[in-house]
Amino acid sequence: MTHPTANRWRTIDIVIASVLGVAFGVIFWAWGLLWNGPADAIPLPGRAALYGVWLVPAVLGALIVRKPGAAFFTLTFAALVSVALGSSWGWTLVVQGPLEAAAGELAFALFGYRTYRLPVSLLAATLAGLAAAIYDVFVWYPDTAWGSFRLPYILITAVSALVVAGLGGVALTRALANTGVLDRFPAGRERAAV
Repeated sequence: MTHPTANRWRTIDIVIASVLGVAFGVIFWAWGLLWNGPADAIPLPGRAALYGVWLVPAVLGALIVRKPGAAFFTLTFAALVSVALGSSWGWTLVVQGPLEAAAGELAFALFGYRTYRLPVSLLAATLAGLAAAIYDVFVWYPDTAWGSFRLPYILITAVSALVVAGLGGVALTRALANTGVLDRFPAGRERAAV
C-alpha cells in the first residue's frame, strides 16, 4: 500500500517541474522558429516528424517527479512559457498545451502512478502526440483531406512523439540520473551503481 504522503508534491518537485517547464518553454519557442523557418522546406504532413520535441516535458516531468500531475504541470508550464516568449501560435497554446499534457498524464494515471518504465513512457508520449495532431488537424488544417493529409499527419506526429518524447524522455532521464543531479528523486536512486 502506498503511503498517504507519497503522492504529495515536495517543494523540490515543484521547483524541478518548473525549471523543466521554463527550459522547454525556451526550447519550444526556438523549435517554433525552426518549424516555421528552415523546416518549412519540408512539406506537411512530413514535417510532423519533428513534432515530438514539443511533447518531451510530459514524459520527462513524470519520469523525474513521479507524482500525479507531473506530466500535466511540466508540459503546460512549458507551453505557457513559450506563449510568454512570443510563440507564433500565440494564445492557442493555452488550450493546446494542457490538452497534450492531459493526454500524456492519462498514461501514468492508467497505471496508478506506480509504473514509470519504458512502455508507459511510450504510451504517454504517443497519447500526447495523438492529442496534439488531432487538435492541429481540426484547428490549423480544417480544409485538408483525411486520406492525403490528416491521417498521415496524425500517424507521423504520433510516431515522432513515441520516438522523440518517449524514447528521448527515457534516455534524457537516464542521462540526468547518471550525473547525480536526480539523486533526490526515485529516478536518480534507481540508476545503476557506477
